[in-house]
Amino acid sequence: MSTKTLKIGYYALLREQRGLSEETVETAATTPEELYATLQSEHGFSLDANQLKVVINDAFKAWDTPLQPNDNVVFIPPVAGG
Repeated sequence: MSTKTLKIGYYALLREQRGLSEETVETAATTPEELYATLQSEHGFSLDANQLKVVINDAFKAWDTPLQPNDNVVFIPPVAGG
């Protein structure tokens, strides 16, 4: 199974839970869904994937979009506003 390097961005609650706003990871995940499941397991994120939006290279994408080496992936949680 081949791995790829991805840049991951975190916002809001995910940033608080991870303790940083971005990181570079080496992963065998082939989709954002697999990637988030791995990260959720490793870091204990409280939000499920169905509560998030995923952005790949500055565009909203489906959770089953194939990931490519050097993609920039951002997981966006619901935003509370007032």
